[in-house]
Amino acid sequence: MMKSRKSDLTYNPFQDLKVLLEARSFSLPDYSDSRFMGDDGERTPEVEEKLFREAMEGVRPVSGENYIERTFQIDLPEGSGNKEDAEILSRLRNLITHGIGFNVSETPEYIEGTGYNVDRGITKRLHQGDFSIQAHVDLHGLTADAAREVFEGFLKWAVTTGKKGVLIIHGRGLSSPSEPVLKKRVVEWLTRGPWRKWVAAYCSARTCDGGAGATYVLLRQRPVSKRMKMRRAKAQKRA
Repeated sequence: MMKSRKSDLTYNPFQDLKVLLEARSFSLPDYSDSRFMGDDGERTPEVEEKLFREAMEGVRPVSGENYIERTFQIDLPEGSGNKEDAEILSRLRNLITHGIGFNVSETPEYIEGTGYNVDRGITKRLHQGDFSIQAHVDLHGLTADAAREVFEGFLKWAVTTGKKGVLIIHGRGLSSPSEPVLKKRVVEWLTRGPWRKWVAAYCSARTCDGGAGATYVLLRQRPVSKRMKMRRAKAQKRA
């Protein structure tokens, strides 16, 4: 007699097999026999294949018409806490099955920043894809010195050709012992170096463009100058 399962919420696919083994209701071949060994006493791939074919002799695949998929539905009792758990489970199911709901901006790896006199809301639009990405450069795998040289050349080309939205691929730095070195350097070059005058905003890319391993950069048409800052300061005083 088969043992009954303790709970309908527990799926034990090998429970019946365990019962059969304990009851010894069928016999298993003795594969320690020399017939199942190669010349060197070890089981060779050829012997393994022969054993498999013998074990599968007479077996026929189940047709799709006769196949019934076994599914399990867990119904949580009513209650505010359980409703919240059910919503979390639903979001997790959609994330795993369809990739729906994953947002890089909600992860610790997400980065963003704005330049002089730029509304911080622009980074949200940049991350959402409201601006066209017209060019990209891949720094992944380069040393810091080599990456900076490529970075400098790329941004110089981008501003001289009037590019507005660009993508910088730097990797997530998962192989770095402490922190993502190249990713950190890219942020420094965008915010502290001479190119900060050209950067309107930057943020981590969407998953389709590299996620936390890449950064969107929104460039200005003209760099920020001291005259521009002085003009704005005077306008604020008059206001």
